[in-house]
Amino acid sequence: VQLQASGGGLVQAGGSLRLSCAASGRTFSSAVMAWFRQSHAKEREFVAAIRWGVGRTYYADSVKGRFTISRDTGKNTVYLQMDKLQPEDTATYYCAKNRGGLSFSSTEYDDWGQGTQVTVSS
Repeated sequence: VQLQASGGGLVQAGGSLRLSCAASGRTFSSAVMAWFRQSHAKEREFVAAIRWGVGRTYYADSVKGRFTISRDTGKNTVYLQMDKLQPEDTATYYCAKNRGGLSFSSTEYDDWGQGTQVTVSS
């Protein structure tokens, strides 16, 4: 399985970006797709996740109400709509796939995209 992330960039505080992550191969309904982020000198942290089959979503408290995760099963793609971006959202964002189900720990995820940089200026 390969995950190809895209959509990062530079945006001013209060702005929006939409990240995409296209997965090769089949994604089973039991899988969970997630976004994590990692900024300088920090550990990779959970941002949002979605159950592939039923579409239920989960968010970190820091992004709840500002970010929206969604998926297009026909395109085998997961999205992260990021609104009201703040400088503290600056990080490299990674999409990941967990074949075993939901987890908020990056160590539980099987496949990773290459990361896309998001920079929010104040």
